[in-house]
Amino acid sequence: MPESKNRFPLHPILIVDDEEEILRSFSIALRTGGITNILTCQDSRDVPYLLMEKDPAVILLDLGMPHISGQELLHQIVEDFPHVPVIVITGNTEVEVAVECMKARAFDYMVKPVEKSRLISGVKRAIELNDLRKQVQILRETFAQRDLENPDAFSEIVTRNQVMLSLFRYAECIAPSPEPVLITGETGVGKELMARAIHKLSGRLGQLVPVNVAGVDDNVFSDTLFGHVKGAYTGAEGMRKGMVDQASGGTLLLDEIGDLSVASQVKLLRLLQENEYFPLGSDVAKISDARVIVTTNKDLGKLRESGDFRKDLYYRLSIHQIHIPPLRERMDDLPLLLEHFLDQAAQDLNKPKPSYPDELFRLLHSYEFPGNIRELRTMVYDAVGAHSSGPLSIKRFKMRMEGSRMSNFSYSYKYDQRRGSGPFFLMENLPTLDQATRLLIDEALKRTNGNQSMAARMLGISRQRLARHLKSMRAP
Repeated sequence: MPESKNRFPLHPILIVDDEEEILRSFSIALRTGGITNILTCQDSRDVPYLLMEKDPAVILLDLGMPHISGQELLHQIVEDFPHVPVIVITGNTEVEVAVECMKARAFDYMVKPVEKSRLISGVKRAIELNDLRKQVQILRETFAQRDLENPDAFSEIVTRNQVMLSLFRYAECIAPSPEPVLITGETGVGKELMARAIHKLSGRLGQLVPVNVAGVDDNVFSDTLFGHVKGAYTGAEGMRKGMVDQASGGTLLLDEIGDLSVASQVKLLRLLQENEYFPLGSDVAKISDARVIVTTNKDLGKLRESGDFRKDLYYRLSIHQIHIPPLRERMDDLPLLLEHFLDQAAQDLNKPKPSYPDELFRLLHSYEFPGNIRELRTMVYDAVGAHSSGPLSIKRFKMRMEGSRMSNFSYSYKYDQRRGSGPFFLMENLPTLDQATRLLIDEALKRTNGNQSMAARMLGISRQRLARHLKSMRAP
């Protein structure tokens, strides 16, 4: 698998095919088009490691291969390396296969034998796309390094985490835009607080109007958002303005947008595209100048692929997108948040602020917080409310952790001065370091459904290091 010494593009074009003749003919064809940095792979099992080590600009992928099929590889590449364009090149002429590959987000699909001009033009287009994505990333990193111009707008969000601070800078950049904003993240991470900060920064004179659309049917959605005229339905004795009207000149915040019915999605799309809507019972359109922000804790990408969320609406909503990381990925904020909620709880409950033992911080740091910031706040308020004197007791924290439905490792914190604490508390014999490493890697891959990028982040190591561990684990 030699890599060309010439350097166009800067990163190699990776050709994956189990037939040596195909590898050779494609390499020759690309070189005649000036594409000289080429890497070939005849064994599909080597692809994950080549992706880690070589960071290819484009992948040419055959489907019918032994060991790992091209379709399986395509899904892995799109999941773990979404920035790398994949061109599927195969002898399979079935339309269903082509459609499936394009749905899996292949960049292009070509059927053998491929004309040289078609191959070269397709690869060059993919190279241009990859270069464009890298330029966008550089721009993002550049603006992410500047200081906040309006830090007070984010005063409700307690953090010193660098990822969060970069999201603040991005929010400042997009706040004046009239385009929608999609805010994603697990429950309890502070999506609404981010939406409020964006509204403050937008300079809009109107108010922020929040609406939770989870579980509402299409009629309730239409009536809530668009209002109705007199006689629109039985019981509609007068005209009622909707939330869109109330958000005039301001911001309409739609929470839990992932639960919106398909019928309601059509109406929301019209509002976004045409800036107009129809109150129930009216044939006269009304114009809206409200900026729309939506939040969800669901994966809209998966809902889009399953047909439960309209693709056109998804692309319209995600012009500006902010993903707020969970608390377990920003544990450097834990000391700040704990102090903040202790101060807040003591003030709200009219009690002196209690001190807490070092063991409490170790306990909290060992927990994954499925409910994120909101769960931590609830824990602190509960403990302060039950506190009478002395240092804050950790018993109530333990009770809440033990009540959480977590799989695999138990997050009930067990402590015994004779034997220590943690996940090995009940083990008579400790595992070896090699055994413990294997167990951790297996557990991380299970929790992330085999996603190596996410597993590596969970373990606090690079994808390259995880790949080396996996390679050594699979070695005979």
